[in-house]
Amino acid sequence: MAYPKASKPKELAPEDLRWRCNPKDFAFDSTNELEPIEGILGQERALKAIKLGVDLRSPGYNIFIAGLSGTGKATTVKRMLETISGNCPPLHDYVYVNNFKDNDRPVLLTFNVGKAKVFKQEFSNAIEVLKDKIPQTLDGDTYINRKKKIVSHYNEKEQALMSSFDEMLRGENFSLGQVKIGEVARPDIFPIIDKNPVPIYQLEEFVKQGKLTENDAKEILKKYNSHQQDLHNLFKKGLKLSQEFQEKLNKLERETAEIVVKGVRENLKEIYNEKDILDYINDVEESILDNIQIFKGLKPEGEVNPEGFQIDYFKEYEVNIILDNSDVKSCPVIIETSPNYINLFGTIEKIYDGRGGWYSDFTKVKAGALLRANGGYLVLNVKHLFEEPVVWRTLKKVLTYRKLEIQDSHYSFQMAPSILKPEPIEIDTKVILIGNDYIYSLLASYEDDFKKIFKVKADFDYEIKRTDEILIEYARVIKKLIKEENLCEFDKTAIAYLIELGAKFAGNKQKLTTRFSQIADLAREANFWAIDDGFKVVSAAHVKKAYELGRERHGLLESKVNDMIEEGMVLIDTDGKRRGQINGLAVYDADFYSFGRPTRITATVSLGNGSIINVEREAGMSGRHYNKGVLIISGYFRETFGQNLPLSFNANLVFEQSYGTVDGDSASCAEIFALLSTLSGLPIKQNIAVTGSLNQKGDVQPIGGVNEKVEGFFDVCKSRGLTNTQGVIIPIQNVKELMLRDEVVEAVANGQFHIYPISTVEEGIQILTGVKAGKRTPNGFYEPGSVFDLVEKKIKDLYAKSKATKTNQTKTLTKKKKK
Repeated sequence: MAYPKASKPKELAPEDLRWRCNPKDFAFDSTNELEPIEGILGQERALKAIKLGVDLRSPGYNIFIAGLSGTGKATTVKRMLETISGNCPPLHDYVYVNNFKDNDRPVLLTFNVGKAKVFKQEFSNAIEVLKDKIPQTLDGDTYINRKKKIVSHYNEKEQALMSSFDEMLRGENFSLGQVKIGEVARPDIFPIIDKNPVPIYQLEEFVKQGKLTENDAKEILKKYNSHQQDLHNLFKKGLKLSQEFQEKLNKLERETAEIVVKGVRENLKEIYNEKDILDYINDVEESILDNIQIFKGLKPEGEVNPEGFQIDYFKEYEVNIILDNSDVKSCPVIIETSPNYINLFGTIEKIYDGRGGWYSDFTKVKAGALLRANGGYLVLNVKHLFEEPVVWRTLKKVLTYRKLEIQDSHYSFQMAPSILKPEPIEIDTKVILIGNDYIYSLLASYEDDFKKIFKVKADFDYEIKRTDEILIEYARVIKKLIKEENLCEFDKTAIAYLIELGAKFAGNKQKLTTRFSQIADLAREANFWAIDDGFKVVSAAHVKKAYELGRERHGLLESKVNDMIEEGMVLIDTDGKRRGQINGLAVYDADFYSFGRPTRITATVSLGNGSIINVEREAGMSGRHYNKGVLIISGYFRETFGQNLPLSFNANLVFEQSYGTVDGDSASCAEIFALLSTLSGLPIKQNIAVTGSLNQKGDVQPIGGVNEKVEGFFDVCKSRGLTNTQGVIIPIQNVKELMLRDEVVEAVANGQFHIYPISTVEEGIQILTGVKAGKRTPNGFYEPGSVFDLVEKKIKDLYAKSKATKTNQTKTLTKKKKK
């Protein structure tokens, strides 16, 4: 049968395959004539967002910076914050002091910048003055004379009380004395026998000696017992008298010391008039007057407890400065590279007590980066916030309520957390998170209130449109790197080649990458090779050498895949024809770069109900996008061939020798071409590979990684020998993204390799089979002998066979029922 031949397909010319940056277009000969760029290139949108977030001090206007790594996010933020002048709220110093009413809740004192150190020194001086003056005052004549009067008065009252009781006892031939029990003496009543007081327990001995009769002894013992209650009452009166005496002495001591303490207090109150500071000074005054013994030296500083630790009785009067901003002259900018819980929020240090336990107090409260940045800016990498438990959760609470409660993290210690609860601190820190779009979308979707506390998102673009002005700015970016790192100057050929690579990294001839870390690495390596070759100026040859050696250095995976193809371990045909088999193109992601290689795709058909079986999906080896592409193929067949009769076939689609997950829809065109080949019976040229996705109407759609895919098939063909017939079919929309290697462009120019852009399925199948795709004629049929005509005839044939099979099955079933 004669098949209508397809017309000659459109091929891309060499100039369509790569954009060339002409060094002659530059007005400079080398970067020595350029000035380094100021700021960052191509991130105007992000810069506006950052400026809004930085300058707007309202609650919730923290910033999340999103973008690919290497686009200059951290560098831009750092430089922008460094230029901030006075647009920040007044800074403060923060101090924790003892809470004399509740030691577990330290009190926060806030001072203007630089005043915390002054307060600490003045307060320390005041305590030292009191340590000297209180003992001196209590050793003064005035205090001693008043004390003597009180002592004399109470001695007289005590003596009168004792004399009165003793006189009453003597009237009954008893006397008041003391009896010693162990080391303790207590008052007791003694009977007088032979004019001498005698202990009561000696009465029995006197009876034996005949000095007393038993009746006399019983009478004496009776009187003794009757006076025990009187003695008890006397003891209570004496104890009450002693208490009154001690109270009088304490009152005198307090009144005398209060004169000194009030004098010191008034001096402090003349300097500080803030309510919280005045309240603290009043609490200190009460504590000192309640603990005069410490200042008298009766509890000496440095005394050792039973565990061998020194006791500091004056520790509760210390001042713990947790943040001193006296040396900060501008808005604080903290870039915390290790934001664990302690570094970020502060902690409460613990002290070992020598008995297996730990304790802490207000002097062990320490500040973290969040407080040090209060009134300024804190820059964090968002990924690090999830490396330690509770860090992200705590940060959310602080930013939501704008209060910082410093606690120790019990996750950091194998011990219980501290019971201290320091007074919360008002926080006005602007937090800037650096991350990517994926993390932002996760937080925005699953974290309540995330968008309320991070209202500003700054997106860093990964590419920039190419213009003549941008080319010069790009060169100035490289000049900036040269100046900062003291590299050799680059001539204009080197700059031109670097810019070409910028377009290749962007994957578009009309754009350049803004991931300048890639360009900077190439520039550094080109500088190294220039010096290694003995040159003082870097040229395009050195840049090209750096790029190619970089690919080689990271090309182990690519070389292994090549070896398997060359050794026949991976089956790939690059010549001949075969029905239902086609070369698709896949991209492998390596660490430094991506590369493409062909992969065999096959299709088979049989009688059925129109199902297209995706073997990868059935085996659990396909992604969602790939599965969607296969379903679109089903829709295309129903649209194109299923209008007049049902699709009575089942089809199997397989990525041969695929042992990993397959995803993406860029193989849709290849799969549909394989199916059309199987149904039409027309073989497909194996010297042509295909990439492209499609929709249900048969329109070819663009794909990613077009450069890697074209170069991948070219490499395989080159290793086997170019035949002047090999090539790749790509979507026409991807032509503007082509930035192919020089050797590929050269092969196309020499007619050794071909690249065919297509926009419809019909164009692609004609190139692969050499037969017209076919269009429906007015009578409703496709052009005889065309691809679509052969496909439709095959579908009709399968439908007839399917119908006949069903009829035979029905007859057989009817016969069985009759039997």
